[in-house]
Amino acid sequence: MEEYSLFAGQAPQPLAARLRPETLEEFVGQKHLVGPGKILRRLIDQDQIASMIFWGPPGVGKTTLAQIIAHSTQSEFINFSAVTSGIKEIRKVMEQAEQNRQAGVRTIVFVDEIHRFNKAQQDAFLPFVERGSIVLIGATTENPSFEVNGALLSRCKVFVLKALTIDDIVGLLRHALDSPKGFGREKVELTEEMLRGIAVFANGDARSALSTLEMVVLNGDREEREGHEVVTITPELLEQCMSGKSLLYDKSGEEHYNLISALHKSMRNSDPDAAVYWLARMLEAGEDPLYIARRVTRFASEDVGLADPRALELSIAAYQACHFIGMPECTVHLTEAVIYMALAPKSNAMETAYLTARKDARDMLAEPVPLVIRNGVTKLMRELDYGKGYQYAHDTEEKLTNMQCLPDSLQGRIYYRPTDQGVEARCKERLEKIKAWKREHGWQG
Repeated sequence: MEEYSLFAGQAPQPLAARLRPETLEEFVGQKHLVGPGKILRRLIDQDQIASMIFWGPPGVGKTTLAQIIAHSTQSEFINFSAVTSGIKEIRKVMEQAEQNRQAGVRTIVFVDEIHRFNKAQQDAFLPFVERGSIVLIGATTENPSFEVNGALLSRCKVFVLKALTIDDIVGLLRHALDSPKGFGREKVELTEEMLRGIAVFANGDARSALSTLEMVVLNGDREEREGHEVVTITPELLEQCMSGKSLLYDKSGEEHYNLISALHKSMRNSDPDAAVYWLARMLEAGEDPLYIARRVTRFASEDVGLADPRALELSIAAYQACHFIGMPECTVHLTEAVIYMALAPKSNAMETAYLTARKDARDMLAEPVPLVIRNGVTKLMRELDYGKGYQYAHDTEEKLTNMQCLPDSLQGRIYYRPTDQGVEARCKERLEKIKAWKREHGWQG
């Protein structure tokens, strides 16, 4: 094994490159894919790789997994970059792969950042994947449903890689401090709290964590102690290297849930100033803006609902804006959505309706669908009175009927109770008129 030396003839590689795992035993994270007995682990161990796409955020092991496959496969492995390659290079590689196939040699082509290829470039792979000239492995940080051609995507198995946990990254950082390929030849004084701070700052990205550690160590205070050089890391240096971001935010811990709860409850309490503050706390600490956008979308129906139906539209628009633009530009879109939710009239009628109906649905699983609203699609069904007496509402002047749609045992049950807030007040008025008409026409609900 080649050892890292400050006095090597060539410029030293970055810490993340020096510590890149070469086997699955060294690989950190993604246990749902490469843990014992998991599908990707079996495919790699048995050298039965099929075309696949690794989808996940930066620094979670997509390229590393491809390199592990390269070390373990009997196939020819070609590393291909979507950033620097065009159709001419693709065709050249495909011609070589076709020659390999005719010679009985399988070719695996790894395409990093495959989402950067346009449709024509992606189409150039398709015939070779179809006839088995190549096994394609793509890596992307973008949703392949949007960024990879449907025809190509349908021929690939998508594996979703997750952001590394805080503990995963702390373990990587300890390994970097102990390994001869890292800083194992130096004595680095770094507290456990500082290690966790770097792990939190990395936001699930191993490469970012190792780069931060490298910057911290290279800029640490050095002094001779008992014939050895000691590198001391101060909190001030750590804060400078991490751009002053908060060290108190653990995305998988209590503070994460405390802050999202504070945001949700501030919006519910119609306090836009507090809502924007808690939003900023989460974003500046490194929270995924898409996570916040998903929570705001939930709020739009759970706490606003039909009191302002536009709340859901705006929250979906904010999510899409975050997806398209990303940080830091998308902060303004989330701010717009959060302030809108805080100022919107509030109704939890949607949430209450579903929870009440859910309890009945779970407790009364066997309640039959009334015959009148069953679908009599066969002769036997019609003989059994499926759909008999069905009234088509559009054929009536009022667009209403007195037909029973709930099971007999639930007749008269009320789930949706509209409030007087905002637009929902009109829904309430409309519902009261509907029920009054139905009662006048013999409805027993």
